[in-house]
Amino acid sequence: MSRSFGIFLISRIIGGLSKGNVSLCTAIIADLPSLKNRSKGMAMIGVAFSLGFTIGPMVGAYFAMNTTNGELFYIRPALLALLLAVIDLIFIFLLLPETLPKENRVSSIIFGFQGVSDLLSPVSLFHFSAVTRGKDRPTQESLQNLRVLGLVYFLYLFLFSGLEYTISFLTHQRFQFSSMQQGKMFFFIGITMAVIQGGYARRIKPGNEVKAVKRAIILLMPAFLLIGWANSLTMLGCGLLLYSFAAAIVVPCLSSLVSTYGSASQKGTVMGILRSLGALARAVGPILSATLYWLIGAEACFTICSVSFLIPLIYFRRLKATRKEE
Repeated sequence: MSRSFGIFLISRIIGGLSKGNVSLCTAIIADLPSLKNRSKGMAMIGVAFSLGFTIGPMVGAYFAMNTTNGELFYIRPALLALLLAVIDLIFIFLLLPETLPKENRVSSIIFGFQGVSDLLSPVSLFHFSAVTRGKDRPTQESLQNLRVLGLVYFLYLFLFSGLEYTISFLTHQRFQFSSMQQGKMFFFIGITMAVIQGGYARRIKPGNEVKAVKRAIILLMPAFLLIGWANSLTMLGCGLLLYSFAAAIVVPCLSSLVSTYGSASQKGTVMGILRSLGALARAVGPILSATLYWLIGAEACFTICSVSFLIPLIYFRRLKATRKEE
């Protein structure tokens, strides 16, 4: 309900801080003792995301369009979001138990803030420096694998989020999609991802995550090439279908794989660092892709970025077979 850019900016900062709940959700799933249940849990988080980003905008648009005379269109969606947030908080307080045992919790707030620089510095994030503190330091091989997986996660989301951001430009410029048509397009993407995550991703057996991620990234290359070079809605639809399938696999599988590293007291830190790397990628990826899109055109932009998906695939070769730490 802000009436100035300053208040709006503050609201976005608060919203960004609130996104830590996603890291907490993945940390809770990481606390599950069963590897099979962890994989299912990560996939279900993906399903929730897909459905939320599909249904949420439609519900918001419905309330925005059904306003009375003189009423600002964004008041009702904002009040609805506030109501849902309050209901969510009540649900958490009443029905969500603490999953981390007392003996594995941080002993004091002061101790928890000692490594704050490790969680803010991009260099420290890529090195998973916060995990190396304390008596439960992972082995060198496990730490190396975490760094490889973190870099793969960052590179994937850097390229993916950038191209995802430019799809709206492409469909509007080339096919003259209206806002409603773009909404339908993202509805199609969201529903497809939810079906894949709920029906296939959560059934991927522990130990097969790397193979699944590699196949999905390989699929993304022709998917984005089809989208970037699409000259018909059929070609665009085929590209979006492949894109939706691949996108539904990578993040849940990588999250499930990373959750197997670190001791019980480090799961939250490990998953938090992974989410931070993802947020960093989503912040800088669209800047590069949008710049390429408007400087050299859609075809060249999508071709360069599609071929660049080979980079995270190559980095997977640095992953070493090692016993995961529980």
